[in-house]
Amino acid sequence: MIQSLKDGRLYVGMSENVELRVTQHNKGMTTSTRFYKPWKLLFVEEYASRLEARKREKFLKAGSGKEYIKNWLRSSTE
Repeated sequence: MIQSLKDGRLYVGMSENVELRVTQHNKGMTTSTRFYKPWKLLFVEEYASRLEARKREKFLKAGSGKEYIKNWLRSSTE
């Protein structure tokens, strides 16, 4: 998960090379994030398979996943 340093918005995605992916976001190479750069890496989870990673990504982008993220952010700043 990355966070925009411009306005604080969050972005959830998956990648085999996290560092490269964050660099791509910060260079404006991703349409959905280019107007909100720069981005910082907040959190990484690793999974054994792409299928597992995709399931987790879908969860985090859904309503209950967004609530999970809000609670995680709240608890990590306390």
